Amino acid sequence: MNVITASSTKDTIQEVIQDINQQIGDFDTKMLLFFASSKFEPVSIAQEMQNAFGNATVFGCTTAGEITTGKMLKNSVVVMAFNSEIIGDVKIEILENLNESKNEINKAFVGFENHFGEPVQNMDFQKYVGLILIDGLSGAEEKVMDNLGDLTNVLFIGGSAGDDLKFQTTYVYANGKAYTNAALLALMKPNVKFSFIKTESFCSLSNPLVATKVNEAERTVIEFNNKPAVQAYAEALNIPVEKAANRFMRNPVGLMMDTEPYVRSPQQVKGDNLVFYCNILEGMELSLLESGDIIADTKQAIADTQQELGSISALISFNCILRTLELEQKGLMGEYGKIFSEIPTIGFSTYGEEYIGHLNQTATMLAFQ
Repeated sequence: MNVITASSTKDTIQEVIQDINQQIGDFDTKMLLFFASSKFEPVSIAQEMQNAFGNATVFGCTTAGEITTGKMLKNSVVVMAFNSEIIGDVKIEILENLNESKNEINKAFVGFENHFGEPVQNMDFQKYVGLILIDGLSGAEEKVMDNLGDLTNVLFIGGSAGDDLKFQTTYVYANGKAYTNAALLALMKPNVKFSFIKTESFCSLSNPLVATKVNEAERTVIEFNNKPAVQAYAEALNIPVEKAANRFMRNPVGLMMDTEPYVRSPQQVKGDNLVFYCNILEGMELSLLESGDIIADTKQAIADTQQELGSISALISFNCILRTLELEQKGLMGEYGKIFSEIPTIGFSTYGEEYIGHLNQTATMLAFQ
């Protein structure tokens, strides 16, 4: 066995550590990834997890719900331990000032180059892969992902840290420390093949919305189709303006790329404007979307990847909190968790998903052969 997953719903950090230690046992851990409810004091859990698994590279973040093999949890800590058969090498870098993300990434890349002995810009994207965990309240995801894409062909996939829907403070964990207003980059050189999954469970409706006036800094659309944004959105759905907010989860918008939507979810109505969880650029043409079957679509996406790789030995899943809330509303949390019963899995409910940009209402996953 090259991967072990563990989880704990104990109340104290000490009990959690003891519980997880018992489950992992004497496994030869090379890299340990953990996702923890924000109910656990951040500085303490960062220190205690590092102390407990000090011989491994230990990192993680806070969540809005946790995922482990066969289950969706709340108020828990979930862990995945990898040995060197899966992870040949890994290096962690922290971007501590997201306002200066390009400079921070450049510094991180120097650290990666010193560790791996080659520039990140020259790395083979089929041999290296990156994980990104980022402060989910920073509003900096687009800038960081754009800068990463400009500087390397290595793909970074991940999620925005949560805080159990308190929307106060989120943390990323590494080096026994808790960081906020920060991003964590984990650059890995696996010893096995890997692949990416992006599934969003939406179909496109024939109602184009062109963002004709936006405030990019505040993720706000002022006008769609040269009309007040909320009016144009309501007209596209043929509903009264006052009912627009009730349809946000069912009918977000998406940037279409080869018939595949990259979802941007409305957050709130602000006057005549629409505030989104993701940035929308002026002039961007978007399609109105209609929600589909999350269970069936996710099963199919995983089955396709299993066929591609032959088998999946480990899966890291970043599932949008809006998907989790929809599953909860429909009483499907247990059924969704069962999708991962046969695959060692770790994941969390995010405040946004990262994969070739910043997304919403999507599940992004990294699968190892």
